[in-house]
Amino acid sequence: MIQHISKLVLYRDFGEDDVIQKIANDLNDLQTESKQNLTLIGDVYAQVNRLLNFAVKYGLSGNVWKLYVTYVLMKNENPFTMICERASHENSAISRFALEDMKIFWKIFHYNFGALESQMEFPAFSVLQEFEAPTKKQENGYYTRVRLHIEELSQELSNATDEQGFFNILLSFYERMGVGEFGLFSAFRIATGADTANIYPVHNADAGLLSDLVGYEMQKHALRKNTKAFLEGKPSNHVLLYGDSGTGKSSSVKALLTEYEAQGLRILELHKHQFQHLSAIISKLKERNYHFIIFIDDLSFEENEVEYKYLKAIIEGGVETKPENVLIYATSNRRNLIRETWKDRTDMEHLGDVHRSDTVEETLSLSSRFGVRINYNAPNREEYQTIVKELANRLGISIEEEELIRKATQWELRHGGLSGRTAQQFLNDLAGEDYRKEE
Repeated sequence: MIQHISKLVLYRDFGEDDVIQKIANDLNDLQTESKQNLTLIGDVYAQVNRLLNFAVKYGLSGNVWKLYVTYVLMKNENPFTMICERASHENSAISRFALEDMKIFWKIFHYNFGALESQMEFPAFSVLQEFEAPTKKQENGYYTRVRLHIEELSQELSNATDEQGFFNILLSFYERMGVGEFGLFSAFRIATGADTANIYPVHNADAGLLSDLVGYEMQKHALRKNTKAFLEGKPSNHVLLYGDSGTGKSSSVKALLTEYEAQGLRILELHKHQFQHLSAIISKLKERNYHFIIFIDDLSFEENEVEYKYLKAIIEGGVETKPENVLIYATSNRRNLIRETWKDRTDMEHLGDVHRSDTVEETLSLSSRFGVRINYNAPNREEYQTIVKELANRLGISIEEEELIRKATQWELRHGGLSGRTAQQFLNDLAGEDYRKEE
C-alpha cells in the first residue's frame, strides 16, 4: 500500500496520524521486517480500534474500511476537489492527475487484507466488512446527515466497475455536494486564539422549523425573502432581528438551516470577543461554493466597548469588495445595539470629547448598517394565549381550554412575562404531568 500512496499527487495530505497512512506504514514495516512483528501487529490493531470508533461515532453500517476511505475522499481539500466544488473542472492537467490518483484509491478501496490477517491471527478486516451500527445511534439522529452521505457514496463507489467509473462518481459528488467539512456539515463555530481563527463543525446543530414559531408571519416572511435572494445571488442585506427576549429571534435564524441547507446555506456562530478575526474568517469563506450566514446572537455593546468597530468596518466595506456569499445576521434585545445614557444626550465636553454627540452618532449608527431590521415584539395577552393553545395542540396535551389558559396565566406571572419562550417552558412543564390526548 505504501508504494501506492507514495505516487499520489493531489491527495497526498493524509496527515501523519491518518489511519490509511498508519496501516500503509505498518504493512511496509512488516514486509521489510524493520520492526518486531509483535509491535507492528499491535499498531495495526490500534488502527482497527480507530476504525471501530469512527464507525460508531457516525453510526455507520457496512464495510468500515471502504466507509473510512470514502470519508477521507469526501474531506480532502486539494486543487482538484476545490475546482470541482465550483463546478469548473475542465482543467485537463489537474483532471489527469486526479484520474491517476483515483486509480491508486481504487486499489486502496479494494485492498485485500488477507495476508495481513494471517499475521494478525484474526480476520479483523473481514469482520469490519459487515459492521452493524448501534441502533440507538441511528434512532437519535446524531450525525444523521453525515452518516447518510458517507454510506451512500461508499455504496456508489463499491458499485463502480473500474477506475474511470470510480473517478466519475467522485467527480459528480464534488460538483453536487462540495468537499470538506462545509460539504458534510451545515453549522459551525469559531475558535479563536491570539492570532488565529479556526472553523469547526457543530455536530448536533439546533435547527428547527420556522413553522415551529407560532405567529410572527410578517417577520418570518421578511427573513425568508432576504435569505432566498441571497441564495439566488440577488441583492440582499445584512439582517438585524431585534426586540423582546424569548420571542424567537435566534430560533428563526437557526431554522433557516432546515429550509435552505440543501441550497447551500451554511451558518457560522460568532461571538463578540471574536470580532477582530472577522476579516480572517471571511477570507476563508469567500472562495467556497456555499452561502454563509455569520450569526451573532444577543448582540449589544456597553459604552466602553469598541468591538463594534470591527463589525462596522466589515458591514460598511473597505478597499476589498464584500464577498457575495457572506452575510451577517444578528439578534439583539436592543434596536440601537450600543447602550446610550442620558449623559450622551449633550454636546458638552465629556471626558475630553469636545464633540460628544458626533461620537454618539457614530456608535448608534451601527444598527442602521443592517439593511433589513426586523422587530420581534413581545406578544400581547391574547397572542400569548394563542401561542399556548397552538403549542399544546402540537404536543398532544389534553386539557380543557379554560384550565389551560388559567395555568398558562399563572405560569407567566411567575416566570418572566408574556413571550413565546415562556409559553414553551410552561407547556414543557405541563407535559411532564402526563396531560396527553387519548389515541
